[in-house]
Amino acid sequence: MSKIGVLAVQGAFAEHEAVLRGLGAQPVELRERKDLEGIEGLVLPGGESTVQGKLLTELGMMEPLKAAVASGLPVLATCAGLILLAEKLENDPAVWLGTMPVVVRRNAYGRQLGSFTAEAPFKGLGTVEMIFIRAPEVVSTGPGVETLATVNGRIAAVAFGNQIGLAFHPELGRDSRIHALFLERVHAAGQRLRL
Repeated sequence: MSKIGVLAVQGAFAEHEAVLRGLGAQPVELRERKDLEGIEGLVLPGGESTVQGKLLTELGMMEPLKAAVASGLPVLATCAGLILLAEKLENDPAVWLGTMPVVVRRNAYGRQLGSFTAEAPFKGLGTVEMIFIRAPEVVSTGPGVETLATVNGRIAAVAFGNQIGLAFHPELGRDSRIHALFLERVHAAGQRLRL
C-alpha cells in the first residue's frame, strides 16, 4: 500500500484522500514537517495557492518538498497545486516550489461563477471529465514538458518527469483514472522521502 502525502494545510484535500483510499493507497495528511517522513508520492490539492505556499514555508515543509520533487518524488497537482509547481506565474511575482518549467496564469477562466465542466481527451486515458473551478491555465511550457490535455485550445494538463499538473479537479468527478495513473508512477519510482 503506497503512502501518499496529501497537503492538508488548506484546500480540497479530503476528496483526493477518498479517491486514493478507493484505489488502495494510504493517504497521509501533511500538516507539519514531520508528516513528510516516508511518503512515496505527493498530492497538491486545489485551494488558495498563496495561503498554501505561505503555510508550506512557515511550517518548514517547502524546502524538503522542493528537494524531494526535484529528486523524483512523484507529484499530482490540481489547480492551486499546479500554481505551486510552476516555475513562473504570468500575473503574480510569487514562485513557490518552482519545479515545473511552465508559466501559469492564475484564475485564467474567471472567478467562481466562471466555473465549468468539460470532457476532453487525456493522453493515454481517453476522454476524461474535467471540472474547472477558478482554474489556472498553462500559458507556456519549457523543454521536457508534455501536454496531456487541452480544452478549447488551452493547456489543461501537463507532465514533467515525475510531476503531473492539472488545471482541473479530477477528485470531484467519478473517474479515478488520473489518480490511478499517478499511483502507477509512484510504484514505478519506488521513492520514499526521508527527512
